[in-house]
Amino acid sequence: MKKIILILVFAIVQFCTAQEIFIKPPVAKIIPKIDTLHGDIRVDNYYWLRDRTNPEVIKYLEAENAYTDAIMKSTKSLQESLYNEILSRIKETDEDPPYREGNYFYYTRTEKGKQYPIYCRKKSSLNSKEEVYLNPNEMSKGYTYFVVASRVVSPDGKLLAFTIDTSGAENYILHIKDLTNGKVYGDRIPNVGNIAWASDNKTLFYTKEDSAHRPYQVYKHKVNTGVSNDKLIFEENDPLFTVSVDRSRSGKYIFINSSASNSDEWYYISASDPDQKANIILERTPGHEYSVYDWENYFYIRTNKDAATFKLVRVPVDRSDKSKWEEVIPYQEGVTIEGADFFKNYFVVFEREKGIQKLRVEDFLNNKHHYIEFPEPVYTVNAGPNRVYDTKIFRFNYQSLTTPSSIYDYNLETKERKLIKQQEVIGGYNPSEYKSERIYAKASDGTEIPISLVYKKGVKLDGTAPLHLNGYGAYGFSLPVTFSSARLSLLDRGIIYAIAHVRGGGDMGRQWYDDGKLLKKRNTFTDFISCAEHLINEKYTSKDKLTISGGSAGGLLVGAVTMMRPDLFKAVIASVPFVDALNTMLDPTLMYTTQEYLEWGNPNEKIYYEYMKSYDPYTNVKAINYPNILVKVGFNDPRVNYWEGAKWVAKLRALKTDNNIILLKVNMWAGHAGASGRYERIRELAFDYAYILSQYGINN
Repeated sequence: MKKIILILVFAIVQFCTAQEIFIKPPVAKIIPKIDTLHGDIRVDNYYWLRDRTNPEVIKYLEAENAYTDAIMKSTKSLQESLYNEILSRIKETDEDPPYREGNYFYYTRTEKGKQYPIYCRKKSSLNSKEEVYLNPNEMSKGYTYFVVASRVVSPDGKLLAFTIDTSGAENYILHIKDLTNGKVYGDRIPNVGNIAWASDNKTLFYTKEDSAHRPYQVYKHKVNTGVSNDKLIFEENDPLFTVSVDRSRSGKYIFINSSASNSDEWYYISASDPDQKANIILERTPGHEYSVYDWENYFYIRTNKDAATFKLVRVPVDRSDKSKWEEVIPYQEGVTIEGADFFKNYFVVFEREKGIQKLRVEDFLNNKHHYIEFPEPVYTVNAGPNRVYDTKIFRFNYQSLTTPSSIYDYNLETKERKLIKQQEVIGGYNPSEYKSERIYAKASDGTEIPISLVYKKGVKLDGTAPLHLNGYGAYGFSLPVTFSSARLSLLDRGIIYAIAHVRGGGDMGRQWYDDGKLLKKRNTFTDFISCAEHLINEKYTSKDKLTISGGSAGGLLVGAVTMMRPDLFKAVIASVPFVDALNTMLDPTLMYTTQEYLEWGNPNEKIYYEYMKSYDPYTNVKAINYPNILVKVGFNDPRVNYWEGAKWVAKLRALKTDNNIILLKVNMWAGHAGASGRYERIRELAFDYAYILSQYGINN
């Protein structure tokens, strides 16, 4: 009898543990901090979590991780299965198609079991001996995080300038390596952004960041002369602007761009005369955005001057004022010019019309143009590493929700395209087994909001299918419809995957962006809610089968809609979420705060303060029911600091009136992008997928 009782007790304990009855979440202590602004009294009980040097903060974050591990313990087997599934579809030892630059063919390859890509090249011919010029797998030893950011080879191919970050805090250090002997010079420069070589192969231009991570200076460095001898050649004192430096496609110029979200100012230096003073191309004016490309003796300028969706003009290099502009591609209402690539006899213009990307090829020799045709109605296309100026071949990457990443070489003269490589899905993949759609939800103001969907054929569209909806909606960034072999682990389990192309992004052109920023920002959130409601009304899913996710500004999106309509979602994943937006935008010492006044508004002005307060997730937590929520942050993240998600979780737990579970997962060794190694990233993805599937009751 005693044995039976013990067995029953053990069974009860196991059952209760599985039901999370005995697992209690950490409770953040309350230390009120009171602020006043615009006559408003704000109490922040969790401000203390901002102090990353406080042992109590570390202890609390570690307790949150322990709680998350305990809650997710029942999914460990599923996480491992998902990890192995995702990994099994990847060709672990692989190689990217080589591209030519100077006298070398450059390529990246991976090896099974190695976390990082290996950077290689061959001289003159693909049959030449391989030269490994950078191997992060060796360089990363001793580090838990390692990222190579910029990699720029000197024009003669002898020197490599590269930047690395070993914490996730994006404090990039510039190094210079002699590729003739493998020696890394002692020139190590911290807080570097962009880099560009002059034609003399010994002068390097780089941008320097301030304490808030704002690139604001351009320096000129002579190799092996000591950093103390570097010369400051440009400085931007307006905190709304950030600075970049780059070498033009032709190689003739070093471009310096000082840019805010609604204004630009460009300068140029002859790459063959690096000691030349920077020459201004066009002075900044509020609201005038432009970018510059060079061809022969002209600058080609993409401009929104009297052209809401941009036009293309050209002007002689030595006479770049507006009175000398010659129109090349006129403004077309509804067609946004997003950029261009220039070559000796051709240039390619990247356009977007009704949300669809288009590539327009212009022929300098015959003064004609044509469009590159694509086989699917909805897709994503990006330019490849086109480093040769005098060429007829344009490399691009094409993919869709059902077509794997495909690299093509396109002959600009004959219009012939050649498939160089398509992403291989190990184990087989048949696109005909899956279906993608583009549907539209109607927003409250009548605007049609695109939704991209993909699912496995045979899924019943009767409201019983689980659906995962993702969104972003900020900075004019168009959320791409790309292929993912990992996503097959969701689709093959009957999950519908959807993307809401809400305003604030650039998915439908420039106006789409303008209608989702500043005092129109709430459109982003109400658009997403309209998309969710449309998917439910059209029987793609139901409230109890709808999960959502977003990262960074997309984390703000899912955080805001969760505060507005918590009844609409089963569960939420908010990754590195910008959920303490109001407090962050009131702190100019943080990364990007001042530059982003033009995106969100400056809350020191009452009108923006009140508007941001109306949607800020942290501010709007109330004593109501909320769905299950998983919040993921990086301790070293400088873009969206860990405390935003941590504070939001603490406040939600303190006020919510339901029994749903809120989790905080803190990567103590990474930043905004999560883990740096590819196997670690797959582990993170498997965790997310396990969380999503567990919400639908799918355990295998």
